[in-house]
Amino acid sequence: MNAEGLAELSDLFVVAAVLLYLFSMVGFAMELAFGRTRLDQESAAAKVPVAVGAATVVDAPVDEAAETPAAGGPVWSVRAGMVGLGLAWLGWAANLGAIVTRGVAVERWPWGNMYEFVVGICFAAVTAFLVTQFRRNVRFLGAFVMVTAALGLGLAVKTLYTSAGPVVPALDSYWIAIHVTAAILASGMFILAGVAGILNLIRKEGPSRLPSKAELEKVANRAIVLAFPLWTFAVIAGALWADRAWGRYWGWDPKEVWSFITWVGYAAYLHANVTAGWRGRRATIVQLVAFACLLFNLFGVNIFISGLHSYSGL
Repeated sequence: MNAEGLAELSDLFVVAAVLLYLFSMVGFAMELAFGRTRLDQESAAAKVPVAVGAATVVDAPVDEAAETPAAGGPVWSVRAGMVGLGLAWLGWAANLGAIVTRGVAVERWPWGNMYEFVVGICFAAVTAFLVTQFRRNVRFLGAFVMVTAALGLGLAVKTLYTSAGPVVPALDSYWIAIHVTAAILASGMFILAGVAGILNLIRKEGPSRLPSKAELEKVANRAIVLAFPLWTFAVIAGALWADRAWGRYWGWDPKEVWSFITWVGYAAYLHANVTAGWRGRRATIVQLVAFACLLFNLFGVNIFISGLHSYSGL
C-alpha cells in the first residue's frame, strides 16, 4: 500500500476509534447508571468476617479492587460494563492503528502537528485507563474517559485535521520522538487524574454509584505521581531540543512558559499532598487548577497564541 493509501487507512482507523469509544462509553454508562450504589466509606475500613474452623476472625482486609459495601444491582449492568471494557480495547487498537499507519505513511514520528498530537494524547489517556484497570477496578471512570477520548478525536478530525505530509524544519529531529512522546504519555495520565478529580469534586456525601471520594483521590494521586516525572523529563528534553534548534535552552516562548506553569501546578499539588498533608477538596482543587493549565498549554497556546511552537496546522 502506498503512502496515500496508508494515510487514508489512518483516517478510517480514527473514525473507527471514535465509534468504538462511543459504544464503549454507553456500556460503561449503563453499568454506572444501573449498577450498585456504593456507600461513602473507605474500603480499608470495611470489616469482613472470615470463618476459620469453628471460630470467626474479623478485620480481614478488603481487596483494593473491590468496591465498598453496596446495594445490589442487576447482573446485566456488570455485563454491560465488561462489554464496554472490551469495546474500549478495540477502540484502543484502532487508535494505535491510526498512529502507526500515519507514521508509516509520512515516514516520520507521527507527532508533527496538532492533529497527530491530539490523536496521540487520546491514545495515551485510554492506555492509562486500561493499564490502571489491570491493577484495580476503575470501570467507574470508563464512561468519562471514553467520552473524553471520543470528543478529542472528533475535535482532531473536525477542526485540527492536517493532511499527511512532511513536518516543518524545526520539528525534523529525533528529539520529537523523545520530547513529544514523553509529553503525550504524561498528558494521558494527567487526563485520567483530571477525570477522577472532577468526579471527586462533584460527588456528594452519602450513597452514590460513584466510589468513595477517598478512592477517587487515590486514583488521581497515583496517576499524577507517575505522570509528573515524565512531564519533568519532557520539559528538560524540550529545553535541550530548543538549544539544538534555536541556540538557547529557554526563551520565554508561550509554550515554554505554560509548560513550566503546568509543572509548577502539579509540583504544588504533590508538595502540599506530602508535606502539608492536604487531602480531600483542597488537594483536588489544586490538582484541577494544574489540569486547567495543562489543557490551556495543550490547546490554547498552540491555537490562539503565536510563538515558536505555532505549528497547529490551522
